Amino acid sequence: MGLKNKELPKLGFLYLDYVLRFFDHSNFKGWPNKIETVTYHWKNDKDRFIAEVKRKKIDVLIGNVPATAYETFREIARELPNVRFIPSLDTQFSNKSKENVTRFAWKYGLPIPKTYIYYNRGNADTFLKKTEYPKIVKKSYGPSNYGGYFVHKVDSYKEARELFDEKKYHPMYFQDFVPMEADIRVMLIGHKPVCAFWRRAPEGEWLTNTSQGGEMDYMNVPKSVLDLAVKVSKAANAEYWACDVAYGKDGKVRILECATAFAAFPYIRDWIGQYLMWSLSKGRFKKPNTPMFNWEELGKISPDLLRTMRHITFGEYRPSYDGAFFGAKKKVYGEKEVYIHELDSEYKMFDVKERTFEEWPSEKWNYQDRFALKNLKSMKVPLLKKEEAPEVSGDEATEAITISDKELEELLLSIKGLGKKKLAKILTYFKTHSDLINTLEREPRALENVKTIDIKMVERITKAWGDYKKELLISLVD
Repeated sequence: MGLKNKELPKLGFLYLDYVLRFFDHSNFKGWPNKIETVTYHWKNDKDRFIAEVKRKKIDVLIGNVPATAYETFREIARELPNVRFIPSLDTQFSNKSKENVTRFAWKYGLPIPKTYIYYNRGNADTFLKKTEYPKIVKKSYGPSNYGGYFVHKVDSYKEARELFDEKKYHPMYFQDFVPMEADIRVMLIGHKPVCAFWRRAPEGEWLTNTSQGGEMDYMNVPKSVLDLAVKVSKAANAEYWACDVAYGKDGKVRILECATAFAAFPYIRDWIGQYLMWSLSKGRFKKPNTPMFNWEELGKISPDLLRTMRHITFGEYRPSYDGAFFGAKKKVYGEKEVYIHELDSEYKMFDVKERTFEEWPSEKWNYQDRFALKNLKSMKVPLLKKEEAPEVSGDEATEAITISDKELEELLLSIKGLGKKKLAKILTYFKTHSDLINTLEREPRALENVKTIDIKMVERITKAWGDYKKELLISLVD
C-alpha cells in the first residue's frame, strides 16, 4: 500500500542563486504534502542554509550541486546527518571535475581514454615534450564541457604549451586522442536506460557536441554501450545519471563523461520525479514504465516538439493488449533477435537505497584544493577562489538566467547582421522569450529552423549569449 501522507518524508528542493534549476513542483505531480524550497545564496551562506533546512524539518533534499559549491555542500551534508541528499554528495562526486570522473573510473576499473593529470606544471611540461600526439586537453574543474568550448585537440608540444600558457588550466589534464565513430549519451533512472542517442561530429571535425554542429540520432544504440552505462550508474549508486560513451573506430567503448547534472528533456525530469516519489513512498506511487528503446520512437518526433513534451507515459506490456507496440516489435540485440519487452527484465529499474557511509571524503579526494595553483610571479596566475558563483551551462537545466525581455532583445540586436526583421522572425518562431532562452541554453542549433537564420548567425548568437552570461557571473562574483 505504501506510506500514508503523515508517514511520507518531508521533501525540499535544493536551489542556488544564478544556477539553472533541474526540478520544480510539476515534476512531482501528485505528491500530497508541501514540498519546501531552500535556496543557497553563495559566499558565507552555509550556516543560514543549514538552519533553514532544520527549521523546515526537511528529510530529503533534492537537487544537483554545481562544481564550485561542491566542497561547501560536503560540509553542509555532514552538518545535516539526518537529511538525505538526492543525489548523494558521493554520487555527485563526478559532477565536480573531469579529474573526479577519471578517479571514479580508475577506482571501479571503468574503460576511459588513457588520462594524465598533473598538478606540477614542470613535470607536465617534461611529459608533454616526450609524449606522442595528438592529445585532448580539457578544463578539469567545472560543471560540464560547456558545449565543448573548453575541450581542445593539440597536435604538437608547441600547441600544447601555447594552450596551457594561455588558458592556465589547473590541474593540467589531458588524454590520448581516441578516433571515434561517434559518442552516445545514455540517461538512466534507477540504473535503467531511459533515453540514449548518438552524437556525430560534422564531416572533418572531431567534436560531437550539438552546439558545435554535431548531429543526433536515436537508432540502434549498441548493447555494449547500454551495459557499460548501467555498470557505471550502479558504481555511482545513482538515482538518476547520464553517461557520455565514446564508440571508438576500434570497436571499443570508453567513458568520456558521467554526472547527475545533465541536459534532460522535460519528460525525463518528470520520469525522475515519478521514480523518486515511488521510491520514497515505498510503492504508494506508481513506478514509471519506460520500455527499452522508447527513445527510438520518441526520437522520430520533431526536436522542437520533443523539447517541450511533458508527462509522457507508456502502458506495461500485456499479451492481451490490442496492438501493444513494444510487445509486438522485435529487435536484433547482441547476437540474437528478441522482443523489446523481454529486455525490460534484463534492464530493470532498481530502487536505489541511501548509503550510510562516505565513499569520497574530501580529506582524501579534494585534490583541487589540496594542490591549488600557487601565485608564482613566473606563472602570472591568480590564486583560485575557494568558492565562486558557478559557470552556468546548458547541462544544469531549466530557468534562472536573469535577463528582461527588453535586455534580451537589445542583446540580439547588438549582433552584427541581426536586425529588427530577423529579431521579429525569431520571436515569432519561439513565441515567448523564455522559450528562446531555453533554446539558447539547451540547443542553439534549433535557431536554424528560423527562416533567414543560418549557421554563421547561430554561432554569433551563441557567442553573444555566452559572453553575456560570463559578464553576469563576473559581476556577481565582484
